[in-house]
Amino acid sequence: MTSITENIDFFRQKIPSSVKLIAVSKTKPVSDILEAYNAGQRCFGENRVQELLLKKDKLPLDIEWHLIGHLQSNKVKSIVPFIHMIQSVDSLKLLETINSEASKVDRKIDCLLQIHIAKEETKFGFGLEEITGFLDEVLFGELKFVRVCGVMGIATFTSDTLLVQKEFRMLKECFNSLKNRYFERSPYFKEISMGMSSDYKIAITQGSTIVRIGSDIFGERQLIK
Repeated sequence: MTSITENIDFFRQKIPSSVKLIAVSKTKPVSDILEAYNAGQRCFGENRVQELLLKKDKLPLDIEWHLIGHLQSNKVKSIVPFIHMIQSVDSLKLLETINSEASKVDRKIDCLLQIHIAKEETKFGFGLEEITGFLDEVLFGELKFVRVCGVMGIATFTSDTLLVQKEFRMLKECFNSLKNRYFERSPYFKEISMGMSSDYKIAITQGSTIVRIGSDIFGERQLIK
């Protein structure tokens, strides 16, 4: 069994320098995150706000935290003072809440729009028509404290690599459509977060700029007691 340090080194060599590695540390103890940090990893992803809040004060201040799980509006206030990016914005209401809470601490929050690309109905995310619907509204221009930096998606959990490839290709097409129509003059709109331990290789071939790797770095997930 390889160590966390060895796994970080592996991914540093394996993925292109143009692709950002997010070490998904959900359910993992502070000691594991510290080992990854000491191996040079600085970007970490958490799914649950409560778990993130319990960990962050026990860890170095220069960690770049990404919220990658479904975010409830009533939890936004507690993370806007420090979060680096919210990757899982899946409704206009949530985007408006992030903007409102960020305005109170005078921070502009980087966000990704989560697009539903998988066959599983349980996964969250916008349809492309929903996004174009609210981007066409004047209201979006009033959201001064959020910066939409790109899109995020989660592929179907399956061994069918052709299906996964098709879903990632669809996400890239959504990104291109939004970029050309709304963000052509926005250099910060450049991120496509797709790919996890099981499918990151496919995601990179389809244009991913951010991969979210958990079990291949930290080992299988465990329940927090």
